[in-house]
Amino acid sequence: MSYTDQELISSAKRTIQIETDALAALQPRVDQSFVDACRLMQQCEGHVVVTGMGKSGHIGNKIAATLASTGTPSHFVHPAEASHGDLGMITSKDLVLALSNSGTTSELMMIVPLLKRSQIPMISMTGDASSPLALTADVHLDASFEKEACPLGLAPTSSTTVALAIGDAIAIALLEARGFTAEDFAFSHPGGRLGKRLLVKVAEIMHAGDTMPLVKSGTSLGKALLEMSSKGLGITGIVDATGKLAGVFTDGDLRRALDQSLDIHDIEIDEVMTKNCRTTTANTLAIDAFNLLEDHKIMALFAVDENHNPVGAIHMHDLFRSGVI
Repeated sequence: MSYTDQELISSAKRTIQIETDALAALQPRVDQSFVDACRLMQQCEGHVVVTGMGKSGHIGNKIAATLASTGTPSHFVHPAEASHGDLGMITSKDLVLALSNSGTTSELMMIVPLLKRSQIPMISMTGDASSPLALTADVHLDASFEKEACPLGLAPTSSTTVALAIGDAIAIALLEARGFTAEDFAFSHPGGRLGKRLLVKVAEIMHAGDTMPLVKSGTSLGKALLEMSSKGLGITGIVDATGKLAGVFTDGDLRRALDQSLDIHDIEIDEVMTKNCRTTTANTLAIDAFNLLEDHKIMALFAVDENHNPVGAIHMHDLFRSGVI
């Protein structure tokens, strides 16, 4: 049987609509049980251990990962493996979040008595509030739905969408309740671009010491150009007698000087430098330095200390190479 393009589009829209309706029907069921589940997780001194079989297990894995990255220590334990030794991964300080659409999954029901014996709190998330798993749990989260998007009613679709949404809702509610910040999130994601944006500071990527282009006030424009060229940042700083940054000279300043037919050997850098230049600090987040460069349409700037002494220089290319951008 060959489906037309329009039939494929219609099928997709029907699936999306069925799952959208399932999520809309979930809204009124976010009630005291949801609050109780969140409170149990807040009180947990160990990990929120998520478990589930099949597609529920895949959703459980994602929920555990989301919880862990948003400030709630969490990991996934496969219920079948739990019966063969992995139950030792669940401690008396932990809490179990068990997912099962039917609420009768045999692999889960096999470990429930052991959890109860160890007095480990359990939250269930099922599509049947009268199921054994729901009735056994300390708190039950209603993940029921009208129908699967699968026309055969077999492939978990609406059921997994609803379960995932509940998991996300718990994670975000706990994140907000804890006052979890963007910097906290970055510490859970140090290897990604997000982590770099929220953690990398100017000091880590700036050119300092001998690699920082600097000349003294009164230096000829020609010598300043040699300094700028040798350091390769398209900029040089000019310091006064006390070591403070008096101004900068950039490629743009050079073009303006050439337009005026100025003699680069006779004129002093002070006459053509940009005073009152934009600066940053070594402790500034690199992404904030990038925004400063972007906002003012410049390619490089100096980092200065509290006395306005230059401590480093940063170029737009440094930000790209560092992975911040």
